Amino acid sequence: MKLGLSIGYSGAHLDLPVARVQLAERLGYDSVWTAEAYGSDALTPLAYLAAVTKRIRLGTGIMQLAARTPAAAAMAVGTIDAMAGSGRVIAGLGVSGPQIVEGWYGQPWGKPYWRLRDYVGIMRKIFARKSPVQHEGREISLPYTGPGSAGLAKPLTSILHMRPDIPIWLGTGGESTVKLTAEVADGWLPLGFTPARMKAFRPWLDEGLRRAGGGKTLRDLEIQPRAFVVLTDDVRAGLQTLKPRVALYVGGMGHRDKNFHTQAMTANGYGEAAERIQELYLAGRKAEAVAAVPDDFIDEGALVGPRDRIRERFRAWADSGATGLTVATQQDEAIELMADLAGCR
Repeated sequence: MKLGLSIGYSGAHLDLPVARVQLAERLGYDSVWTAEAYGSDALTPLAYLAAVTKRIRLGTGIMQLAARTPAAAAMAVGTIDAMAGSGRVIAGLGVSGPQIVEGWYGQPWGKPYWRLRDYVGIMRKIFARKSPVQHEGREISLPYTGPGSAGLAKPLTSILHMRPDIPIWLGTGGESTVKLTAEVADGWLPLGFTPARMKAFRPWLDEGLRRAGGGKTLRDLEIQPRAFVVLTDDVRAGLQTLKPRVALYVGGMGHRDKNFHTQAMTANGYGEAAERIQELYLAGRKAEAVAAVPDDFIDEGALVGPRDRIRERFRAWADSGATGLTVATQQDEAIELMADLAGCR
């Protein structure tokens, strides 16, 4: 099973864990993943990491669509890929939520499904360089001819000859967008994944693969969920360390009526808890929201405990049908343990 290392986005101060990424590379990890919300961006750290690593793949998990046009995204990943060499960059994309899309980026929420489809289609055309890029989409079109247009646009072809097969992965979790992922993407960064949920996801993936045609099968789609790993002798205390993040995302990372993390928790069978966490968090009762996060919910989506417990529970992830696992941890010893369990070294 391939392993990735998640380094996420910054807090108040940027602290890029270069030594930890280099450790993961030495141990045989396949990829490292950045992220962005409304602070540090996902692309700049990868450019730096490209210079201080040799082999590990460099993925955005994820670039937010509203942050840049598809042409700008293609230019950025194509540039980093050219500097890194050896075909190392993965363009991971996702939509974020309407509060960030409209409140931070000043972009319309629109129709995320069609925006994703158009975005991927335009990036593919840019990478391929078969002809000047033209795309008539439901949400995004090139050249632009809408309100405010000077009427002077013409299709263009990238000056830089980018790698035509730069992989595009999508971060999705809902039925329509998971089907879209299987249809148009090279990889899937699933939201709300646990080994037990693969049974529910599988029909959506199969339908997307059918729509793709051309003989595309599940073997052609990399599937890489993320799991927090906490190596500790005190399982309960380890689970507790992960609850504040769940409370933040389920309770506060989105509007009451549109929060993908709340929806994912509900889909995993914890609807009452998700509703309670959101209610408490939005009321400013954050400590109570943290306390309302069920231990079982954390345990199903993470690897927590002593070595033998993590070893035993990792089997479900390895047998889930996922081709990889992105490890989120602050512990070097956990990174080493996961390399041993996955057979990286």
